[in-house]
Amino acid sequence: MTVLILALTAGVVVGLVLGALGGGGSVLAVPALIYLLGFTPAAATTASLIIVTATSLTALYAHARAGHVRWKAGAAFAAAGILPAAAAGAATAHLPQTALTVAFAAIAALSAIKMLRPAGTARLKEGGVRPGKAAGAGAALGALTGLLGVGGGFLAVPALVTVLAFEMDAAVGTSLLVIAVNSLASLATRSGTAASLDWALIGPFIATAILGAWYGKRIAAKVSATHLQRIFAMVLLAVAAFMLADAVT
Repeated sequence: MTVLILALTAGVVVGLVLGALGGGGSVLAVPALIYLLGFTPAAATTASLIIVTATSLTALYAHARAGHVRWKAGAAFAAAGILPAAAAGAATAHLPQTALTVAFAAIAALSAIKMLRPAGTARLKEGGVRPGKAAGAGAALGALTGLLGVGGGFLAVPALVTVLAFEMDAAVGTSLLVIAVNSLASLATRSGTAASLDWALIGPFIATAILGAWYGKRIAAKVSATHLQRIFAMVLLAVAAFMLADAVT
């Protein structure tokens, strides 16, 4: 019963983050699955992709209704990341678990530091999207999704803000499309692992994450986007430090 309560609580937190920020759900889901629910790193990354796929699709619908999804840029990111996500996902079975944990922590820390830096003032309209930069960033995000079992939102949001100069609300909404496509591509190479997961915990986790995502969207509409971004970055730094310390000790 205690483990089930932890799964429900973790699901709410992941959903709130994903709904409010368009990313960060998986970067919090993976350590929650490992340290709270007892999943192995390999199982946690696969379960995280399942949870974040279901939650991001729900949150995407809400953000699309609000007009916060830039479909052209999102499609470029997603299309470029499909093959890298699938290839990297297949490679994870051959890598040491500690190496994956350290890589996960390092990427989370770098992303947090990047988000804490002041953003540029330039902004692009949908018609001004630069396809080359969008495709390059999308391929990199896809590879990291497959390798580390993350949806890529915690990297997609800062990439859309800093590379394509999106407003924060547009970056949040568009990143959800990227998350869903990259996660599905990576899951296609992990079908064997998914079959052995503890669905008695994953099911409730997904249900509360979806509910949390809806409330997260409401929070995003009421709180300053810059304030949310800074909170997100600080959470990422804390998670990264904890995972790195655990991996090297």
